[in-house]
Amino acid sequence: MQIEQIYTGCLAQGAYYITSNGEAAIIDPLREVQPYLDRLERDDVRLKYIFETHFHADFVSGHLDLSKATNAPIVYGPTAKPEFEAIVATDNQIFEIGNIKIKVLHTPGHTMESTTYLLLDETGKEHAIFSGDTLFIGDVGRPDLAQKAAGMTQEQLAGTLFHSLRDKIMTLADEVIVYPAHGAGSACGKNMSKETVSTIGQQKATNYALRVNMTEAEFIKEVTDGLLPPPAYFGMNVAMNKKGYESFEKVLHNGMQALSATDFERIADETGALVLDTRNNGDFYKAFIPQSINIGINGDFAPWVGAMIADVQQPILLVTEKGREKETVTRLSRVGFDHILGHLEGGFESWTKTNKEIDTIHRISAAEFEQKVNTDKDIIIDIRKESEYSAEHVAEAYNKPLSAINDWITTIDPKQHFFMHCAGGYRSMIAASILQARGFRNFTEIEGGFGAIAKTTVPKTDFVCQSKVLK
Repeated sequence: MQIEQIYTGCLAQGAYYITSNGEAAIIDPLREVQPYLDRLERDDVRLKYIFETHFHADFVSGHLDLSKATNAPIVYGPTAKPEFEAIVATDNQIFEIGNIKIKVLHTPGHTMESTTYLLLDETGKEHAIFSGDTLFIGDVGRPDLAQKAAGMTQEQLAGTLFHSLRDKIMTLADEVIVYPAHGAGSACGKNMSKETVSTIGQQKATNYALRVNMTEAEFIKEVTDGLLPPPAYFGMNVAMNKKGYESFEKVLHNGMQALSATDFERIADETGALVLDTRNNGDFYKAFIPQSINIGINGDFAPWVGAMIADVQQPILLVTEKGREKETVTRLSRVGFDHILGHLEGGFESWTKTNKEIDTIHRISAAEFEQKVNTDKDIIIDIRKESEYSAEHVAEAYNKPLSAINDWITTIDPKQHFFMHCAGGYRSMIAASILQARGFRNFTEIEGGFGAIAKTTVPKTDFVCQSKVLK
């Protein structure tokens, strides 16, 4: 028996590859399936089952393409209603893979079809669970994503999750290994650990939601407290996972169409496509195609694309670093952004060679900010999360998180100058590009963000004035 966690950092997502005696199972595969096919061939094993823990909201699974390529059936837990051929298992149903078994544990609460898969080793001993979004390391799945589909409130879903954890998971032996679907950085929970593997015993001892003496009312209150609104693209990803989607190979083919600067400009004008520039923010601010949105590939790229663009049907034209076109298309497809019309051939350099119009962002260093700012008079916008802002921030700065930019952008006076920063420059350049694309130009973005500002003498505080926090 072999178990491998295939962890994708930018999505904080774990897929699982399991083999035993010439047969294999894959749990929650990513959108691009060729690496799995290569691995199956290299190991000379047959894929027997593709297990899905639930209809994912934060990424598009590769279950359909993988099933088509291997003829392996897709397995969901009880109550799932996929709009394609699949096995909808019953609670406690057993699936055999080589000399091991996978037992279905229906664990609703995150969603109503959420299922944990219990692996029984060659001796029949309970060895590990693949808990999907039911149990994370240090946290549990948020119970607010499936309210509409379930016809339930988040409190009712949380109560359902409480019983799934107590009745199905906490009854397992302490030494059973826990393999979750996500780790720190995923929006599917509130406060996940950076660790990606644990045990039932460790989680009973350290996970706030698994306290032995916790009441159902306490669980509901603590699990639902402080939940941020889910990204807008989540519902669209659920629909794609449930109904089906374009094959990844076709999406890749379209996105890999290299367009000259002239064709790129023409298609942008004809289609109204969004120009997504994935270069480093340190390059972007110096020169970019007017109206471009910058979300750097070297960061939490896919989640921020989903949060900022939201509509997976949006046509997109790409400007990437040379050689990173395929990676960019792949990472966009993981969160359902399939309508990629092509990329700028030769990268941004080819645009400048044609002497076409460019734009810039007004960026200064933290040292320049230190010299120019008057915290008593100047407007300073800190676009970090509220938790980051609360820990320490520039005195008198307003907290307006990037994730809520569509709300607070309407409150800005375009005639009044403001300074803007995040933690290191990644998020503030996203915000700067959005602001500028919408006609706001009277601002200054700070290179290096609060990390650089913290090293200066600019006044800082951890006191939070509620009037300066965007809820």
